[in-house]
Amino acid sequence: MNDKVYKNRWIMLITIVLVTFMSTLDGSIVNVALPNMSDELNVSMAQIEWVVTSFLITIAATILIFGRLGDIKGKINIFKFGLILFTLGSLLCGFTNSLPVLVAARIIQAIGASATMATNQGIITQVFPANERGRALGTLGSFVALGAMTGPPLGGFIVSAFSWKYIFLVNVPIGIIIFILVMKLFPKATVTINESLDTRGSSLFVIATVALFAALVEGQSVGYNNAVMISAFIISALAFIAFILIEKKLKEPLLDLSMFSNSLFSISILCAMASFIAISASNIILPFYFQDALKFSASKAGLFMMVSPIVLSVVAPFSGYMSDKIGSEILTFFGLIVTSLGLILISTLTERSSVISIVLYIVIMTIGNGMFQSPNNSLVMSTVSKNKLGIAGSINALVRNFGMVLGTSLATLILYNRMSYRIGHRVVDYVPGRPDVFMYGMSRVYIFAAVICMIGAIMTAFRLYRSKKNKKNENYKDESLAG
Repeated sequence: MNDKVYKNRWIMLITIVLVTFMSTLDGSIVNVALPNMSDELNVSMAQIEWVVTSFLITIAATILIFGRLGDIKGKINIFKFGLILFTLGSLLCGFTNSLPVLVAARIIQAIGASATMATNQGIITQVFPANERGRALGTLGSFVALGAMTGPPLGGFIVSAFSWKYIFLVNVPIGIIIFILVMKLFPKATVTINESLDTRGSSLFVIATVALFAALVEGQSVGYNNAVMISAFIISALAFIAFILIEKKLKEPLLDLSMFSNSLFSISILCAMASFIAISASNIILPFYFQDALKFSASKAGLFMMVSPIVLSVVAPFSGYMSDKIGSEILTFFGLIVTSLGLILISTLTERSSVISIVLYIVIMTIGNGMFQSPNNSLVMSTVSKNKLGIAGSINALVRNFGMVLGTSLATLILYNRMSYRIGHRVVDYVPGRPDVFMYGMSRVYIFAAVICMIGAIMTAFRLYRSKKNKKNENYKDESLAG
C-alpha cells in the first residue's frame, strides 16, 4: 500500500459506504412508493411488485460474477463501472412512465449496485491494515443496515413531498459527486491476473439464482404448491447441481470451492446467513405488529422502526473497533447469543405490552446483531488470500441477500400458517378484531428466528473452540522447536 492510499483511506471508506448506502437504500426505499407508482403507471399491485423483485433478483444473480471479475480485472475498476451503471440506471428510472422500461432500468441499476457490493469489502480489506480493518468493515456494515432500514421512512417523505421519481433521481447528483471523488482519490487499478471468466458456470449460476429467488418471492403471493413455483425450484436445483459439478472440474472457476475447505470461512458464512434470516424475519413482522396489533399510524410505526438503525449505527463501528483489539471470534459468539435473547423477548410481546418493553427488546436484539456483523465480516475477509478478496466479498454479499429473502419468505409462511392453525381456517392477512391470532403467529416467527440464531451461536462456539485449539497446538509446536 502506497503512502497516498494510506493517507486517504478514511476518505476512500466514506465514498465506498455512501455508494453502498445508496445501493441498499434502493432495495427498500421503493416499497413505500409502490401504491403511488401503481396508480400513476396504471398497473396492478402484483405487476408493480416487479420493480422491487427485479432489483433483488438481479443483484443475487450477478454478484458472484462481479466478485470474480474484481479479482481478474481489478476491484477498483469494477467498482467504478458499477457506480456509473447504478447512476445511469437511477436516471433512467426517474424519466419513464412505462412499467417495462422502469423494470429494465431497475435491472441496469441493480447490475451497477451488484458490481459495487461485490467489490466494496475487498477494496476495504486491501486498503486498511489489519489493526483497522474491523472498524472499517464495521462502518460498512452500519451503512448496509442503515440503507435497508431507513429506506421506507425516507421513501415515504420523498413521495409525500415530491414524486416517486425523485426516489431514483436523488441518486444521480450524489453518484456524479462520488464518481469524481473515486477518480481523484482511488489508486489506478493496474493489478490484473491473466485468467478468464467462467462463462458456463456464470450462466448456470444466474439460472439457478433467478429461478430460486423468483420462486421464493412470487411464492409468497401465489403459494409454494403452485406448479410454476415447483418447476422453478426444480430448475434451480438442477442448475445448481450442474454448476457445482462444472466448478469442481475447472482450473479457473467462477467459485473456487476450495475456499469452503477452510472451516473458519465456511462457518463464518453460515453464521452470517443464520443472522440475516433471523433479522429479516423480524423486520418483515414488526411493521404488522405496530400498525395492526398496536394500531400505530404509519409515521409512528416508521419512528419505532428507526430504533434498530440508530442503535446499529453506534454499535457496529464500535464492535468493529473492539474486534481489532480483542479478536472477532468471541464478539460474534456473544453477538448471536444477545440477538437470540432479544428475539426470545420480542416473542413474549402482546398487544398490551408497554412501549418501554418493546423498545428495550428491540434494542437488545439490535445490540446483538451489531456485535456480530462487523467482526464476522472481518473474519470472512481475513480467511482468504489477496487474490480471492473479490469473490469472498461477493459470497458474503450474496449470503446477505439470500438470507434476507429466505428470512422474509419463511417468516410470512410461518406467520400465516400458525394464524390459520389458531383461527381454524386459512388466512393470509391480519384478522380484524382478533389481535390474539396475529400475536400467536408472531410469537412463533420470533421463536423460529431465535432458534436459527442459536444454531449460529453453536457454530460460532465450535469455531471459537477450533481457533483456540489451533493456537494451543501452534504454541506447543513452537515450544517443542525451542526446546
